[in-house]
Amino acid sequence: MRHNIFELTTEELKNIAAKLQEKIEEGLENDGMEISCIPTHITPKKEITDEKVLVLDWGGTNFRAAIVEFKNGKATIIETLSKNKKYPLSAKETAGFDRNKLQGKMAEWIGELTQLDQSVTKIGYCFSYPAASRLNGDAITLRWTKGIDIPDMILKPVGEPLMAYLNNHKEVNTTFTDIKVLNDTVACLFAGLNESGYDSYLGLIVGTGTNMASLMRLDKIAKLKQDESGSIPVNLESGNFCPPYLTIVDGLVDALSNNKGQQRFEKAISGGYVGEIFKTVFMNEKIEYTCDGGSLAKMIRNPEANSAEQVAVAYWIYERSAKLVAASLAGLVQVLVAQDSSIKKIALAADGTVFWDKDKDNKLYYKELVDKELKLLLPEGVSVTILDKMEDPNLIGSAIAALS
Repeated sequence: MRHNIFELTTEELKNIAAKLQEKIEEGLENDGMEISCIPTHITPKKEITDEKVLVLDWGGTNFRAAIVEFKNGKATIIETLSKNKKYPLSAKETAGFDRNKLQGKMAEWIGELTQLDQSVTKIGYCFSYPAASRLNGDAITLRWTKGIDIPDMILKPVGEPLMAYLNNHKEVNTTFTDIKVLNDTVACLFAGLNESGYDSYLGLIVGTGTNMASLMRLDKIAKLKQDESGSIPVNLESGNFCPPYLTIVDGLVDALSNNKGQQRFEKAISGGYVGEIFKTVFMNEKIEYTCDGGSLAKMIRNPEANSAEQVAVAYWIYERSAKLVAASLAGLVQVLVAQDSSIKKIALAADGTVFWDKDKDNKLYYKELVDKELKLLLPEGVSVTILDKMEDPNLIGSAIAALS
C-alpha cells in the first residue's frame, strides 16, 4: 500500500468530535440511541469500610478473579488467580455456551482462590459488555460485543443469577449477599477518582474493545427526568459510534463480522479488530490467520523483523486508532463543558493493552499520539491530564463499587 488511506486531518477529527458530541447528547435524552449513555446506579463512597471483597473481571479475552482488601481507605489486591495458568473466555472459548455453562466455568476458577473465606460476602463484577444498570447495582445484558454470543443472557440480569450459582457451588466457601455490576470504563473511572484537584473525570478503555465513561450531572441527563443535584457515572458505550471518514477496508471488516452495522468505532480502533483491518489490506498476501492487535504491536516494536510496507501499514492503522480516540475524548469533553462551563481541568483514567503499548524505543507511543492530538482538538482553556498507568484499575474500581 503506497498511500495511507487511514490518514485523518485535524479538521476531519474536529468533525468526528462534533458528530460524537451530537450522538452523546441524543443518548442523554432518549434510550435506544446510537450512543446508549447508560447511567450506572452506583455512587462511589468517599470513605470505604475495612473489608475483603471478591472482584471479577471479564472483558472479552480472559477472566480474572481476585480478593481485594480495604484497610484505612487503601485497597490492596491480596490474591489473584494464578498467573501461571490461563483463564480464557473469548469468543472462541465461549462458542456454544449458555449462561449455566459460563457460570460453571467461572465458579470453577473462583474456587481456586484460597483467600475466599466466610468474611467475603460482597462481589464487584466488572462486566465489559453493553448492560443497563439497575437501581440495586445489578445490570441487564443488552447485547454482546467482541464476538461473544450467549443468547439466553440477553435482557437478563448479570449479577443475581451468578451470585445464586456461586452460593450453591461446592467449591465456594462462603455465602454472598450482594453483587454490584459495572462496566470496565466505569471501574476505571472509579479508580481514577483517587486523584484530587480536577473538575471532572473520564474513564477510557482501549484494549480488546473500546469505550468511555464520565461523571455527569443528574439534571443534564434528560431521560432520567431528575432535577436533583449531584452526578452519576455514565457508561457511553461509545464503541457503537459510527464515525465519518471510515474506509472501504473498514466496510469489509464490518461486513465479515458477526454484528454487521454495529460497533463501527470499536472495529476501527480496538485490539480485537485492527488485526482484521491489517489482514484485509494484505488479503492477497500470505498473512498468519491469527494476526491480531498484538501482532501489529509486535511489528511496531520489532520493525526489522518485518517488511517495511507491513510495518508502515501497522503504524498507520494504530496512528488512526489513536487519533480517533483523541477525537472521541474531545467530543465527550465538549458535552461536559456545554453542560458546565466551569469545567477546565479534567483527569483521564485509561486502561487497555493498546493504550499503554510501547514502541521499539520503549516509549508509550500510542498514549503520546492520543495526548498530542487531543491538545489540538480540545475547547480553548480546557485541559485533559492523562493519569499515570494504574495497577489493575478494573479490580480496584470494582472493589470500590462492591462496597459503595
